[in-house]
Amino acid sequence: MTEAIKARIRGWAREAGFDACGFARASAVPGAAEALAAFVAAGRHGEMAWMEERAEQRGALDALWPEARSAVVLALNYGPTIGPRALRSRPEAGAISVYARHRDYHDVVKAKLKQVARRIHGELGAEVKVFVDTAPVMEKPLAEAAGLGWIGKHTNLVSREFGSWTFLGVIATELELEPDAPHENRCGLCRRCLESCPTNAFLGPRQIDARRCISYLTIEHKGPIPHEFRPLIGNRIYGCDDCLAVCPWNRFAKAASELKLVARDDLLAPPLADLAGLDDAGFRAMFSGSPVKRIGRARFVRNVLIAIGNGGDAGMAEAILPLLDDENSLVRGATIWALHRLLGRDGFQSRFSHMQMRETDPEVLAEWISALSVPGD
Repeated sequence: MTEAIKARIRGWAREAGFDACGFARASAVPGAAEALAAFVAAGRHGEMAWMEERAEQRGALDALWPEARSAVVLALNYGPTIGPRALRSRPEAGAISVYARHRDYHDVVKAKLKQVARRIHGELGAEVKVFVDTAPVMEKPLAEAAGLGWIGKHTNLVSREFGSWTFLGVIATELELEPDAPHENRCGLCRRCLESCPTNAFLGPRQIDARRCISYLTIEHKGPIPHEFRPLIGNRIYGCDDCLAVCPWNRFAKAASELKLVARDDLLAPPLADLAGLDDAGFRAMFSGSPVKRIGRARFVRNVLIAIGNGGDAGMAEAILPLLDDENSLVRGATIWALHRLLGRDGFQSRFSHMQMRETDPEVLAEWISALSVPGD
């Protein structure tokens, strides 16, 4: 009987547009809570305070919803048509993570989850709850337990069919369903993902220090990005896909078939000069419906300025000069750093050493002092 029910749910998942569907016990991730606690205790979560909140509920789905007996875990392929590393040779353009080149996946996945959940509730009479990334649910361990793939050394799910490019969603249900067999881990001795990280964020297989991760630094980190990481960011302005992109299992990956997950043309290689000129209204208009919007204009322009500084085109200095007077201190500080990179120490000092210092923000003032100091001072 349970296999017949699972077959019906899989059919509904296909009709909703999901690419894979698996089943796990609601309590199927033993050790996950302890691993998360150790990660947080070591401070490797950085400013992501939400990881500390409701931590006791993250270890198992039935801790979040006691009535839950099974998890229906669904995957949606978002494979790119243009690889994320293609822009490394184009310093004038900004590189946006593959997952953020289109509609916000939360909205896309949640709508599909609700479509399946309505069928489970309406036709099987079972209570359900849906989760997409924003609730204290550990989707990746559940997906591994449900046989959708395995957690690779880069801490993300790897699928034999879709490589590293899958969005995950979970439907919790009170139905008692036979779990699928977990997938064998097929990473073997490969270390490509670990060795590809520009900032050495991996401490070992399946161990990451988010504070060193470019995705964390460009998205979650709210303040000035530490100097040691800025040159390593290159032209990445929102996230980083290097560890995902090098996975050998991506040779089986397919381009996303869901139209809402097909990259927008204007986000494939946006000119940095144009992005630096965005005011708040322009930023909101450009990224309406995009996950990029959630970090706000100041953090985004901070990232753009770092990318411009790394690009090395001194001609860009005039384009970003007005941002020295930006109302946001995060933008002003990043502008100083970018100008210093573009003009060099001598060029920067000759142009700005006689400026009257009006800056009152201590972090921005520190950027000025650093840029104007003489080596050895």
